[in-house]
Amino acid sequence: MQIPSDHPKIIAPKVGVLLVNLGTPDAPTAPAVKRYLKQFLSDRRVVEIPALIWQPILRGIILNTRPKKSAHAYAKVWTDKGSPLAWNTAAQAEDLAKRLHNVADVRYAMRYGKPSIDTQLKEMKADGCERILIAPLYPQYSGATTATVMDDAYATLAKMRWQMALRSLPPYHDDAQYIDALKTSIEASLAKLDFEPDAILASFHGMPQRTLDLGDPYHCHCRKTARLLSEAMVKTLNGRPLEVSFQSRFGRAKWLEPATDATFERLAKEGKTKLAIFAPGFSSDCLETLEELAIQGKEQFEEAGGTHFAYLPCLNADTPGMNMIETLIRKELAGWL
Repeated sequence: MQIPSDHPKIIAPKVGVLLVNLGTPDAPTAPAVKRYLKQFLSDRRVVEIPALIWQPILRGIILNTRPKKSAHAYAKVWTDKGSPLAWNTAAQAEDLAKRLHNVADVRYAMRYGKPSIDTQLKEMKADGCERILIAPLYPQYSGATTATVMDDAYATLAKMRWQMALRSLPPYHDDAQYIDALKTSIEASLAKLDFEPDAILASFHGMPQRTLDLGDPYHCHCRKTARLLSEAMVKTLNGRPLEVSFQSRFGRAKWLEPATDATFERLAKEGKTKLAIFAPGFSSDCLETLEELAIQGKEQFEEAGGTHFAYLPCLNADTPGMNMIETLIRKELAGWL
């Protein structure tokens, strides 16, 4: 049958993969940070306070005070390539695209900031992606991270007449490939140190205690990751416990404990003055790892009496992490390829 001359162009159907990370301002400036924080802190999953109470606080106080301070912090870690989170995530997508050449169309998006999930999904659909795997790069599930990514993706589909089929990457906090990638990366970083740590600390991003009380599995996922990793690294730990803490507290509400800054003080008081710290909940280095841990954390630990401090980098686009991502993605694409 001959296709009519006025028929819309037919695009060969493809499978797509969209890696999604949290997000970042466009620049280390107060206006750019204000735009980013307004979107981020207006998400009802991120801040679970009724909007009538929260929005006046956000718009009247926080967005008029915090952007300048946060911009100063971003400036400390900004590079010629831009935001570390942005170019790390872009590098992960580029590497995965090479690994899945002629198999899937791989792109990346940010939940807050650019490129947006909405923009990327629409462009992928226009380019022929009829089946798309959304891959939130959060090993541990939380309503404030993984769930809000999927909320945004489904909101895009809700506006489409012709929707693509979607799948999502499940949390991989206890996946053997993830644990092995962490082990390989951490042990390689430890081998480069010029001192032997008295303590090794896994710092996860914090969440309000209320999220745990309401049934969010994030805390349990973090604890399981730490337990499995400590079992895998038993020879490397050599009798030392793998310490666990939670960083980035904000506001007056009770947050998950122990807090990372309080753990610095405790370890130093116990005579553990040589510390190696890493952040297994982050798929790539960002403000929370490079400024909050590597810079502020070092200062806090030394003020508490520490003598040696080393921040161990995230998996980023290095081989152990990319091998893990490729394995997870190929597994979730089963039946589509």
